[in-house]
Amino acid sequence: MTSYMQKKETVERKWYVIDAEGKSLGRVASKAAHILRGKHKPTYTPHIDCGDYVIVVNASKVNLTGNKLEDKMYYNHSMYPGGLRERNAKTMREQYPEEMIERAVKGMLPHNRLGRAMYKKLFVYAGPEHKHEAQKPEMMEVK
Repeated sequence: MTSYMQKKETVERKWYVIDAEGKSLGRVASKAAHILRGKHKPTYTPHIDCGDYVIVVNASKVNLTGNKLEDKMYYNHSMYPGGLRERNAKTMREQYPEEMIERAVKGMLPHNRLGRAMYKKLFVYAGPEHKHEAQKPEMMEVK
């Protein structure tokens, strides 16, 4: 008996919407990464990008537990001397809510060209509106 290996030409992609309002950041990110990788499908093949598209709405209302709003730090460096910029999670949620979820999901995907291809299928919006109604996305529940 042979194992089924999906080909990239035969992949059928669907669109899913995840509402992040009141949900934990890690749970939303892990659910999105799970769908982007395609692990929810019975035809999952590790070396093929067989995942679906994910739209995350209400990113500005995502929940962080404990003292993470003040303690969790996000770092950027411009590669120039003294170019380190650091922001806490509260600042990120107020000013860059999309980037906060994007960083969390990107860290859960493979760190190679396959992961970069999967990451391109992620769309994050701060509010409840998105521009992908024509694709007829389905709602995905996060526990």
